[in-house]
Amino acid sequence: MKSSHDLWKAQLEGKIAPDLARELDIFETEIQLRKQGKIDEKLFAETRLRRGAYGQRYDNGQRHDGAKVQQLKFPSGELTKGPTTFWDAPGMQRIKIPIGGLNAEQLEVLADLAEEYSDGIAHVTTRQDFQLHFIHIDDTPALMRRLAAVGITTREACGNSVRNVTACPYAGVCADEAFDVSPYARALAKFLLGHPDCQDFGRKFKPAFSGCKQHACGLVNIHDVGGIARVREENGQLRLGFEYVVGGGLGAVPFQAKIFDEFLPPEELLPTTQAIARVFARLGEKKNRNRARLKFLIKDLGLEKFQELVREERKILPHDPRWTGLIEAELNQQEKPLREGGELPSGGPDDFQRWLKTNIRPQRQKGYSVATVTLPLGDITPDQLRALADIARRFTHETLRTTVEQNIVLRWVSNRDLPDLYAALKAVGLGASGAGNIFDVVACPGTDTCKLGISASRGLAGELRKRLGEQAARLDQAVQNLHIKVSGCFNSCGQHHVADMGFYGVSRKAGNYTVPHFQVLLGGQWENNGGAYGLPIVAIPSKNIPAVVERLTGRFAKERGKGESFQDFYKRLGKVETKTMLEDLIKIPDHDSRPEYYSDWGDTREYTIGDIGTGECAGEVVSIAEFELAAAEREYFEAQVLYEKDQVQKSGETAFRSMVTAARALVKTEFLDVPAEADRVIEEFRKRFYDTQKFWDPFAGGKFGQMLFIAHQKAKEPYNAESAHHLLEEAQLFIDAAHSCYNKMAAQPAAPKAEG
Repeated sequence: MKSSHDLWKAQLEGKIAPDLARELDIFETEIQLRKQGKIDEKLFAETRLRRGAYGQRYDNGQRHDGAKVQQLKFPSGELTKGPTTFWDAPGMQRIKIPIGGLNAEQLEVLADLAEEYSDGIAHVTTRQDFQLHFIHIDDTPALMRRLAAVGITTREACGNSVRNVTACPYAGVCADEAFDVSPYARALAKFLLGHPDCQDFGRKFKPAFSGCKQHACGLVNIHDVGGIARVREENGQLRLGFEYVVGGGLGAVPFQAKIFDEFLPPEELLPTTQAIARVFARLGEKKNRNRARLKFLIKDLGLEKFQELVREERKILPHDPRWTGLIEAELNQQEKPLREGGELPSGGPDDFQRWLKTNIRPQRQKGYSVATVTLPLGDITPDQLRALADIARRFTHETLRTTVEQNIVLRWVSNRDLPDLYAALKAVGLGASGAGNIFDVVACPGTDTCKLGISASRGLAGELRKRLGEQAARLDQAVQNLHIKVSGCFNSCGQHHVADMGFYGVSRKAGNYTVPHFQVLLGGQWENNGGAYGLPIVAIPSKNIPAVVERLTGRFAKERGKGESFQDFYKRLGKVETKTMLEDLIKIPDHDSRPEYYSDWGDTREYTIGDIGTGECAGEVVSIAEFELAAAEREYFEAQVLYEKDQVQKSGETAFRSMVTAARALVKTEFLDVPAEADRVIEEFRKRFYDTQKFWDPFAGGKFGQMLFIAHQKAKEPYNAESAHHLLEEAQLFIDAAHSCYNKMAAQPAAPKAEG
């Protein structure tokens, strides 16, 4: 009797391109060989990652947004509540959706897969992908074949590869765009997929496109490479081109992309990107993964040298007809409406009017609009996916796209159909308003499923959505237009750096307990393709973050000037005044009086990180470390204030000093009489904590220690605005890592203090 897997394989035969079918057969064989111990785990890990298959945290069936995960049925037919090894633990499957483009049939397949293999939830990411969680590795070949049969691949969705090519979801219908970037983005995605010049990277490589410079829909500035559409006149004719940027990225230390070419012709888009890939593969860091992104290579070489190397590489590239052929083919694939356009409706119920105001965007094509389907936290159920597929067929030519704000848009909706569309969406729980504003809080998976998660980003985001929704009728319009983004750790998967109010997860000690916190970041700019990055101002207990939002928005509504943005308001208010306003929220209540502070959002269990639990003895060593770490936090804040006053040299010097103070805090736990001089502190820190790997993050390795050593090497060089900004980012990360190291030490018996 054939298994269901074999039946699916036979049924899909002929629907999948032969080369892709062969790749999936190979992957299935590799899974079996790994089980037999015939493939090294390190090699197989990269293999499965390049197929989008991640390991994930499995936290006793608990999702920190308050929902319970169903029991999972694995290939054996058994139900399980918890894994024992990688091979019977559920993982995450990322599904690549170039420019977020989907059709109805693809939505239905995603629904089936979420229902059959996952926990009944499909999740839209901040890079327009889909993710399914709690997927067993044995099911991934069947899942991949079913996706391939409807034109979706998971290839290079993860791993050291070219990730999903993203683009503005309004491309082609936006009134403000220079031209439609969709064909060029799709052509680049096809060209780079599996390209031999893109198989030897040290880390990931993320491209993005935007049709204009002023909006945020494409977030080009936070990507490794990106194209912003431009038009200019040459010899009396209009020419299309791209402002082509390189070296952007968020992560622990964010970099703004730099202009590589102010006007790159479309015919040079693919070969130039190929040349960049070759330079990155050849010269990019391979051993130290913490510095293996393109942004670090450009920083080390300098932009001009990097441009020179790429242009030399471009000259020697063998001609490839696909450079223009793929673009020409995509230009022939134009969207069209299903129904005749009409006028925007007037009147109707209040909920419909709210939805029109926040979820409808008029197209440049008269009579049509783009409708945004709001997905709280990016989640959608199988039944909702199927209903959305039916709705897409009913009202459009199946023209859907996912967005970087974790929603789905329906393009080419006739204005006369908007009341019926809203009614259809509302009937299946997809009619929520508030798309793209303060109610539409973006969050990464955090501690729900991510192994790197420190605090419950989804739990916090869900709580903020609930509270803000309750206040919706009273919120000032300027407040409603703000953006909130939450990440579970410093890596910025929730894109906290480019939010009006950003938060990322950290932890702090309070006596014998560990307490979930979030760093508060202010000053980020969502517009202008992610035009400016916020800086952390203070770490606040997780349970006080809603109060932070309430105070900041309340003061903004009350004191802002006419037309003043939140960024300008915050700059005028200043870091000192802002921190003073939040000062009382820093305090951690006593455990016995407020035990809820010692649990994370949506999780009733006591909060822990790693092996740290309750009952650890702090003692004298703890008080010394806490004192020194508090001094480091203070110096770091002073550095931010100096930066705000444009005193960049002093800001950089003070930021470096805060790192030295945090290092000294740790050294003093073993060597009380360490001299205050930076050279000696760093020497002792290296010997006692870095070389011994006591100061070693399980996921970041020695990354944060290296930040201190590099800052020390460059301490005598003058700082500029960019280098001081980067050092401020690194200083906060180093201080947070020092807190984490101290927390781990507190869980262990105190070692005798040496005296030299």
